Amino acid sequence: MSEPSPTRLKRRGRLFRFSAALLVLCGVAAYLVVQYVTGGGGAHGCKVVSATGDGTSYEFTPEQAANAATIAAVGTGRNMPERAVTIALATAIQESGLRNIEHGDRDSLGLFQQRPSQGWGTEEQIMDPTYSAGIFYAHLAKVPGYTGLPLTVAAQKVQRSGFPEAYAKHEPDAELLAAALTGQAAATLTCDGRFDPRAAATGPDAVRAALVRDFGRDALQETGAEVGGTPVPSPSPSPSVTATASGRTVSVPVPLGARRDASGRGEQQRGWQLAQWAVANSAELHIQRVTYAGRVWTSDEGSWQPVRSDGAGGAERSVGVVRIVTGQ
Repeated sequence: MSEPSPTRLKRRGRLFRFSAALLVLCGVAAYLVVQYVTGGGGAHGCKVVSATGDGTSYEFTPEQAANAATIAAVGTGRNMPERAVTIALATAIQESGLRNIEHGDRDSLGLFQQRPSQGWGTEEQIMDPTYSAGIFYAHLAKVPGYTGLPLTVAAQKVQRSGFPEAYAKHEPDAELLAAALTGQAAATLTCDGRFDPRAAATGPDAVRAALVRDFGRDALQETGAEVGGTPVPSPSPSPSVTATASGRTVSVPVPLGARRDASGRGEQQRGWQLAQWAVANSAELHIQRVTYAGRVWTSDEGSWQPVRSDGAGGAERSVGVVRIVTGQ
């Protein structure tokens, strides 16, 4: 048998290097696809667990947590049931990995990959998570009997996706998120307490603005609104938000009576929704401590713990107030 010529060996070497480079490129592409779909890219930072204690959990980033909290708050602010919030969250997980992205198929944008050319709104509107969640719910509410439909069917009737079965695989994670972020499951959402150094707006004013942005002025119908002890005039009902003398605490009264809202949500459930909304937004708003119903989350611990009963913390043991303490 004749020896391979030097030319043939060189060709084989080039072919081998090309094949190896192609495999590496495919691997990188696959990794990026997974990161896009799951919203990964580094340490997660936040986690939601099942209230049943079965060990089921979902880990996600602070960015994803804040977007999920907005989606849930907009839904409950419209008196949509928990099932609607689950459908919306599963849709956003599939479409964007719960990230407010500026790209997508053709002119698709944002959390739900809505298209300006298809009448979903302007680019600026769609890139506003509150708007994009609201327009999703507006379309979902028009689907007859959507609460009784399989999730993937309900989502598809709104989205008109080219992959109509894709939403179903996210239903378990969306159910965990919806239970926590509607307040149905207490103390099940935690974040590790790391602050986002890029966040510009912090302090009690930023927290109050974010509350009104996500829940709407009519969603938390309490009397009066104050920040730093100064009444804030409003043409419509607004959250009762009062900063303490230190200027770092936002207090939202949540009466623990039997009253329920239009969607059947109890007052204590609303309290836990607010408390876990604050934890989900802790990185962006530099929130250090959240207290409600005898439990406290701190950025140092990164988990919910019983409030101490040794006299320390005083008013923080009150079960009828969600207290949010910021870092500045």
